[in-house]
Amino acid sequence: MTARRGHPPEWTTRRERGTTQTIRFIVWVALGLGRRAARLLLYPICGYFLVFSLRSRRASRDYLGRVLGRRPGIIDVFRHYHSFAACALDRVFLLNDQLDRYDITVHGEAIVRDILQQGSGCLLFGAHFGSFEVVRAVGRQQPDLRVSLVMYEENARKIGAALNAINPRLALDVIALGRSGSLIEAEARLDAGHFVGILADRVLNGEEQRRIDFLGAPAAFPLGPFRMAALLQRPVVLMFGVYRGGKRYDIFFERLPLGDDAERGRAEQAERALAGYVARLEAYCRDAPFNWFNFHDFWQ
Repeated sequence: MTARRGHPPEWTTRRERGTTQTIRFIVWVALGLGRRAARLLLYPICGYFLVFSLRSRRASRDYLGRVLGRRPGIIDVFRHYHSFAACALDRVFLLNDQLDRYDITVHGEAIVRDILQQGSGCLLFGAHFGSFEVVRAVGRQQPDLRVSLVMYEENARKIGAALNAINPRLALDVIALGRSGSLIEAEARLDAGHFVGILADRVLNGEEQRRIDFLGAPAAFPLGPFRMAALLQRPVVLMFGVYRGGKRYDIFFERLPLGDDAERGRAEQAERALAGYVARLEAYCRDAPFNWFNFHDFWQ
């Protein structure tokens, strides 16, 4: 089913609470006092947002009720907020290449290694789930792995400002969406052996969407990334960095099949790939429910 258009998604209109100065202060505390001390600050921060971020709290309750199958309590919502805050704090250390702080287990590493050896590049599909940064940090340990990110320019600007505040030495290699040459640029990166990453769970106003059953009710997902995959006919790999609490992360890679081109056309391939992506995202949400970081009305 094609989703309604006209009203922009809630997450695109919400005012950002964080500032560059705030990020720099958190970085100073984290790197100056260490992770254990910095994590103590997460409790008052989460408490503040629990009291004052009414829409986010409502969205958290809605999601948790769907994924847990019961009415969530205030402790559940606090835990949801704390998981998000913990991943955000860990981003400071991961972006400064302090991987030795963490216990990280990688599942499906052979999939990535085989594609690297072939040199064909691939599309990496993720979501606003868990930690994308832990995946990038592990990837930076591979000297032959080059990652480009596909995102809208406004998102790239905001993320670039945050990265600059955390570690000015790092820069994003971004393919800007919304331009006439975006697909050509993505294909050129793939031809050069890049892994092209896309967070494929959020839509923008005017973008073609499909409403697919997700955790018991239809939700809108963008079709564009899956059309790109069908057109370019490159390997598609799902990636999820799951936060398990404390200092533990599990990274998962798995192939997302497009189907046999001889049997179906590009349009059907895109639809089937999107359906497969949503099914796997739901499975990961049920496995690690507090890793879902879309704090807006996802089922609007």
